[in-house]
Amino acid sequence: MSVDPAPDPTLSRLSAALGDLPKRGLPPVERWDPPYCGAIDIRIAADGTWHHNGSPIRRDKLVKLFASILRREPDGRTVLVTPVESVGITVEDAAFVAVEMAVDGTGADRRLSFRTNVDDLVSVDAEHALHFEEGPDGALKPYLHVRRGLWALVTRALTYDLVDLAEERLVDGRPWLGLWAGGTFHTIAPVAAA
Repeated sequence: MSVDPAPDPTLSRLSAALGDLPKRGLPPVERWDPPYCGAIDIRIAADGTWHHNGSPIRRDKLVKLFASILRREPDGRTVLVTPVESVGITVEDAAFVAVEMAVDGTGADRRLSFRTNVDDLVSVDAEHALHFEEGPDGALKPYLHVRRGLWALVTRALTYDLVDLAEERLVDGRPWLGLWAGGTFHTIAPVAAA
């Protein structure tokens, strides 16, 4: 007899905030191998807004449907994929935006969960890691791995919350600033020598 793992309290809080949305799983796009039919004029802007033919897509259900069939190809293209065709789209920064965060615990026992702009709920762990980059303006840009090589840019407000959780720790003998989440220490930046 298998026993379900204990529910993640941070995911439960975010899920409760979403209300009674249907709980269908994602389509198995990783198993589909349709022909590539070229690019179409769909763009995901850096702020997470989806555009078609230059105009924002205003129907949330349509955006969520498209988001459920996104796939990152080995050559780096982002495509919308169905069982019969695959079409390329433009992604300015990340496919998703992490817009809400829940925190439970401290240190190595900390759990972090995020809700994306398309209502994906993701708990940070080794598979759903946080990755930090420096933007062109020098600002810190955290990303969360959501699924299938697709990432969410963490909003600026949540970036400040993440930095508040940061601590210094030795990694491979060097001091790093980072934070614990999901049993993994996620490095932000090396600590400069004084």
